[in-house]
Amino acid sequence: MKKAIYPGTFDPITRGHLDIIRRASSLVDHLEVVIMHNPTKSSSDFSVEERLEMINTIIKEFDNVSVSAQHGLTVDYAKKSGAKILFRGIRAVMDYEYELQQATANMVLAEEIETVFLLTRPKYSFLSSSVVKQIAVNKGDLSPFVPESIKAMIEAKYK
Repeated sequence: MKKAIYPGTFDPITRGHLDIIRRASSLVDHLEVVIMHNPTKSSSDFSVEERLEMINTIIKEFDNVSVSAQHGLTVDYAKKSGAKILFRGIRAVMDYEYELQQATANMVLAEEIETVFLLTRPKYSFLSSSVVKQIAVNKGDLSPFVPESIKAMIEAKYK
């Protein structure tokens, strides 16, 4: 069985993330979306439990996708879970530079784990969790940016 993980903070998850989940899950037998604690990010607006709830809500349509929350090095969790592939989305050159650095470090730490970059579809190339938060804080329409099934959860956070 070919297992992969798609790690990130997903604070909150966006339509861009969902597109990566859809595409990555079609390439493997099992995809685990992994909420990773990122100590370089100052804080999260959504708790781990809220992010798990949002992701569980949107992955119901997929038979081969699960979600978990983990700490530590992503490659260590990949090895522990039996995943051989890490999927990462690339929006722009700036993402690529960061992701290349991370993927190279991961290759040194665990050469048996492959990083696969999926290019973001152009319609999502500007989209990030930060953009979603800015729109939500200012009471804008989130419909184009997040799945409808979690829009109310995000709006409620910023009321």
